[in-house]
Amino acid sequence: MKYWIRGILAFVVLFAFAMPMSAMAKTQPGDVLVTLGKGLSDAQEESVLDEMDVNREDVEIIYVNIDEEREYLGDYISDEKIGNQTISSTKITMLEEGKGLDVKTHNITYVTEGMYANALLTAGIQDAEIFVTAPFPVSGTGGLTGILKAYDQKTDVKISDEQKKVANEELVRTAQLGEDIGKEKATQLVTRIKQEMAENPVETKEDLQQLIQKVAKDLDVNLTDEQMSKLVTLFNHIKNLDIDWGQLKNQLQKVSQQLDEFLSDEDTQSFFSKVLNAIGSLIDTIKSWF
Repeated sequence: MKYWIRGILAFVVLFAFAMPMSAMAKTQPGDVLVTLGKGLSDAQEESVLDEMDVNREDVEIIYVNIDEEREYLGDYISDEKIGNQTISSTKITMLEEGKGLDVKTHNITYVTEGMYANALLTAGIQDAEIFVTAPFPVSGTGGLTGILKAYDQKTDVKISDEQKKVANEELVRTAQLGEDIGKEKATQLVTRIKQEMAENPVETKEDLQQLIQKVAKDLDVNLTDEQMSKLVTLFNHIKNLDIDWGQLKNQLQKVSQQLDEFLSDEDTQSFFSKVLNAIGSLIDTIKSWF
């Protein structure tokens, strides 16, 4: 009887030690996750893995197909833009807490690095170095699908279906707006709106519309009624997600800094152009006095 008691006690102790282990994260800082588009040929797969500097034997590869892509994007974007097969692939390197998101792309034509970062933050993904690539120019819509699938399967980050849907909606809406006002400007607008929502929570759609109008005016962006309507709908969906706005605000700072650095180059050139034009006008005016 004593042996049975000892056996039961041993099992209880082992079970107690096993519980914390199961609650631990599946991934640690430095771990690498790789997703490949199912539409790649064998040769293209090897080319992409070489570009990622990853050995096939060292990672478990997660494949993403066109049906998975359409599942989340189909409500917001045409099949023509999605394409007939998934090509874009990703390398995800886990970072320590607080490091933020660092996104780089290659051969991605429709989605910018800032768009990926914003959508991923909406989905609850933080602190990672992400590289989205393809062997030839593609839209890049499958990149987000792959990243979300990798996190679902290999990490302890819980991403609800609603978060996935809204993240994809955000990606598409920002890209569509970017076709009208410029990709980086559209990304900057979305980032600033999120920052304002983090600092000044809104309650109603009317409050949300006023906030968007304020940010657009600050950035010298003129929105059409249709664009405004889509943004209000998008950010109302974001508002209703279970988001830690404090953490999101901290993560958005890095995205905002990267955008400001990019746009400052254009702004600086524009500034000097305006200064030179002003000097020329001043000289012409002085000449007219004499």
